Amino acid sequence: MTLHTRKDRNGIYRSRSGMILGVCKGLAEHFDFSVLWTRVIALIVLFVAGFLPAIGLYLLAALLMKPEPVIPIKDSAEREFYDSYTHSRHSAVQRLQRRYQNLQRRIQRMEHIVTSAEYDWENRLNNG
Repeated sequence: MTLHTRKDRNGIYRSRSGMILGVCKGLAEHFDFSVLWTRVIALIVLFVAGFLPAIGLYLLAALLMKPEPVIPIKDSAEREFYDSYTHSRHSAVQRLQRRYQNLQRRIQRMEHIVTSAEYDWENRLNNG
């Protein structure tokens, strides 16, 4: 598990190693607060507001918060991909397919240039 500080985290994520859905631990990590005190506050809200409203808020938070990435996010491109993946896996897969197809086309063009007869003659003349 990697430790995150508030500086390198742009969003609030549910912790993958939390007790119940990781909401309290995710909030504590985001706000750089003690997990114990976050859970104590959650219990106080449970007793003050009542069982159903507190559980409803907790479940709503669990649904709205994205799960913590398995691999830490390093830059904005990775964050954009992770956000798109958590919102729509289908669009993320399509993005990966387009990227793969673009790379495939580039490789085919390079292979065509390298294996062409003109490249072979040019290479022989320059090195010859």
